[in-house]
Amino acid sequence: MHERTRQAIGTLGVGLGIVVLSVALNAPRPSTARTPAGGVRMEHNISLALAAEAAGGAVEACAQRNYFVVVAAVVDRAGQLKALLRGDNATPHTIHSVRRKAYKSATPRNNTLAIQNNVQTNPAAAQLASIDGILALGGGVPIRVGEGVIGAIGVGAAPGGNLDEECANAGIARIRARLN
Repeated sequence: MHERTRQAIGTLGVGLGIVVLSVALNAPRPSTARTPAGGVRMEHNISLALAAEAAGGAVEACAQRNYFVVVAAVVDRAGQLKALLRGDNATPHTIHSVRRKAYKSATPRNNTLAIQNNVQTNPAAAQLASIDGILALGGGVPIRVGEGVIGAIGVGAAPGGNLDEECANAGIARIRARLN
């Protein structure tokens, strides 16, 4: 066999080996084969309509208890603001605090009253309150569909975090039947 032919066959063999290796490395694996669209994840978020209705339900629930200065914010699962509703005579700082409560509830997928209790009683968690954008005060509640979190609501300016949380839960109750 001619030396050039041998080199060409050797090069072709190496090239085919690279192609086979490339195909093998890029072949679907059992753990990703079930993922739709070749690795694209499907995530669910709260819609604007539901977010606005939940915020309205929370402010209304607080107003029925004579807490007219409350503010409610609803964020999506990533903590981005979807809806904000401000009660009559609400103070400006409350707008920022409720957004932070909602954010803090959405990101660890827990209510902020539980987080507040953890920060107060667990020395290892004490620094959670110093993270930028976090507010470890009661009033933030995740909005769930099954076990998944699609957003969160934060309520502030009722006379206590436990009451803020009750109003937040009332907002979620208003939309619960349509959470699917």
